[in-house]
Amino acid sequence: MPKITRDSLMTLETYAKARVDFRTKVIEHKKTRTVPLGANITLIFEDELTMRYQVQEMLRVEKIFEEAGIRDELEAYNPMIPDGGNWKATMMIEYPDVEERARMLGKLIGVEDRVWMRVAGFAPVYAIADEDLDRSTDEKTSAVHFLRFELDVKMREALKSAGTRAVVAAGVDHPQYRVSVDPLPSSTVAALLMDLT
Repeated sequence: MPKITRDSLMTLETYAKARVDFRTKVIEHKKTRTVPLGANITLIFEDELTMRYQVQEMLRVEKIFEEAGIRDELEAYNPMIPDGGNWKATMMIEYPDVEERARMLGKLIGVEDRVWMRVAGFAPVYAIADEDLDRSTDEKTSAVHFLRFELDVKMREALKSAGTRAVVAAGVDHPQYRVSVDPLPSSTVAALLMDLT
């Protein structure tokens, strides 16, 4: 999958004009890339388009237009784009009630390491979490984590061979939060297959 380059970004002025339409496109794109795991955990599988949107938004909010600043944003966000052998996702832990969220983040320490994906016929692949920085403490986990699911060659070959008929499941097996979605919708599988090209 291609990485974001300086040339693929819009200038701040151009982005200001295109922002509404671009945001609408990205929201629609994310629909098949979003996987709710129960009521309180959501995975959003990232790709070049979702990350390019994040970079454009950061440049806009921070009013970054100098090359060094743009390069810093590219270095921060490009690692979240799959490289053809994995899936990468932003994991969000969401509880509407503030007090319940604080209590559950204390109970869900380590949950980011207990999220899995499974290709039919293979063992689950557990997430490699937060490679950029540690987001948990001894008292609580973070509400946002960045996950990588590394697929071996046989898994990738089986997925490509089955195409959109591939059966993929996802879940969490933390003592305080157990859930699985088996199988994922075929539209999500189709989106994930694109990440392996």
